[in-house]
Amino acid sequence: MTDFMASMLDPVWNTLSPVDKNTIVHNVTTKTLQGGQLLHRGDEDCSGLVMVKSGQLRVYMLSEEGREITLYRLYTGEICTLSSSCVLEEITFEVFINAESDTTCVLIPTSVVNHLMETSLRFENFIYRQSMKRFSDVMWAMQQLLFIRFDQRLARFLLEESGRNQMDILHLTHEDIARLMGSAREVVSKMMKYFEREGLVEYTRGKIRISDRKKLIKMCMP
Repeated sequence: MTDFMASMLDPVWNTLSPVDKNTIVHNVTTKTLQGGQLLHRGDEDCSGLVMVKSGQLRVYMLSEEGREITLYRLYTGEICTLSSSCVLEEITFEVFINAESDTTCVLIPTSVVNHLMETSLRFENFIYRQSMKRFSDVMWAMQQLLFIRFDQRLARFLLEESGRNQMDILHLTHEDIARLMGSAREVVSKMMKYFEREGLVEYTRGKIRISDRKKLIKMCMP
């Protein structure tokens, strides 16, 4: 665990005292999640610092109507600070985190994070740098949602999912896409039918095949 923490908290790890390093190593918890399982429930949880050891997490917001808006994803070797909202008072919105595949996470509890931020300026700076990186991801997601046409957003989404899974066949329903994109199923269904007519994709229940990647890439362009 010491080697893992050293790699995840590089370069600040080497600036911590032996006592602080020992405190981290002996207080972290490892959590194994199945795909679809929830890790963090907004204000109901204060999970602390989340580090992905293997697998993939999705960070999202919920609208008042219950619509999910994906903010960003976390992959192996990445850190989430927005799950420490009870420590970072500047975070004034709720986020939810779930596993998109079988995932193993390591969590530094909030009490330890809070102690280190109070006693180590370099650790505090490290946390704020990580937070700024994630806020950039959040702003990009909001820009996509507010200023990009839905056909472009959908084309980008399909290409990103294809690249992430390294295959042209995506096991997603229209409802899945709507949930991940923060849209309505009816809107997704209408646009997917248009994509089918244009020969961009083929859709059968629960499965999408990208038929013309070049056209789909062109669709992403303004």
